[in-house]
Amino acid sequence: MAAFPFTISATDGKARTGVLSTPRGDIRTPAFMPVGTAGTVKALTVEQVAATGTDILLGNTYHLMLRPTAERVRRLGGLHRFMRWEKPILTDSGGFQVMSLSKIAKVTEDSVTFQSHLDGSRHVLTPERSIEIQADLLGSDIVMQLDELVALPAERERAAEAMRRSARWGQRSKDAFGDREAQALFGIQQGGTDEALRAESAERLREIGFDGYAIGGLAVGEGHQAMCEVLDYAPGMLPPERPRYLMGVGKPIDIVEAVARGVDMFDCVLPTRSGRHGQAWTWDGPINLKNARFAEDESPLDPASTVSASRDYSRAYLHHLVKAGEILGQVLLSWHNVAFFQALMAEMRAAIAEGRMETFRREFAARQAGASGTSD
Repeated sequence: MAAFPFTISATDGKARTGVLSTPRGDIRTPAFMPVGTAGTVKALTVEQVAATGTDILLGNTYHLMLRPTAERVRRLGGLHRFMRWEKPILTDSGGFQVMSLSKIAKVTEDSVTFQSHLDGSRHVLTPERSIEIQADLLGSDIVMQLDELVALPAERERAAEAMRRSARWGQRSKDAFGDREAQALFGIQQGGTDEALRAESAERLREIGFDGYAIGGLAVGEGHQAMCEVLDYAPGMLPPERPRYLMGVGKPIDIVEAVARGVDMFDCVLPTRSGRHGQAWTWDGPINLKNARFAEDESPLDPASTVSASRDYSRAYLHHLVKAGEILGQVLLSWHNVAFFQALMAEMRAAIAEGRMETFRREFAARQAGASGTSD
């Protein structure tokens, strides 16, 4: 029996919309999770994030275990209380950051040993320790198994080794997690861009049994087309009655294509990272507010938006803030971008419910492609 009920209310082709119900609130799917790396969605208050229609945030185990430490977060009441976010939180396992950020990482069957990117201190992360940090110390609602990530392209033998170790770590994560009613545990499918390895991974995960299933090991160098080719088959290998989560994706066009292929949940740092660098995402593609052509443009980024950042400030003013290096520019553009991503998810939920997802997908792709030169 899965911890959280997942109700699929409508399907359109492979795309589906529904609700994942948690004790801290419902998560409408398809769902986008803004990334709260160190207990904050960068540059935004939780009130601003909530105003965008966000149902769930993602927290990073690696960053929080190093600073301020998971034990301190626990003493201060858990991550929800610490950052004043009352809705659901999903935490990643820490594996991705260990591989990508640590100064030195050594993987064995038992654990991964790494040096902090902050001060070089040595740490050991096991599947059991990752579960302890996420479930018991941070108190997240959705906990991810520890897995081993391999950047692409990769030799098949290396991808197979990491996939099978991830499956074994998945079992250890499940054993450590035990039976919990107020928290859920997701397994992670690996296997690179190899269909047979993805199928083997999915079979192993199904045998273990998880509350939800993530598609890992994509958006790590393979490119958009290769990612879509994997998503043509990978989601269908996972249990259809449980949520499917594509980790670390991504650009709006990536998200739309993934939803069309049956994915339910997403996370990415892109909205706030883009905002901090002067880029705004719109229905007609990304635009660079540093560009001089916006210097006297009095139009807002999106007059139909529900948030002030998108609706009430001119592109001329945002251009000025970005050029002047004012912090407010980063705040407003980050807020706008998160709101745009949430509006995109809402539009897809409506399109699926109304049986017009393919039309939405085609029109969205055309608008984004037609604006390919506007971000310069």
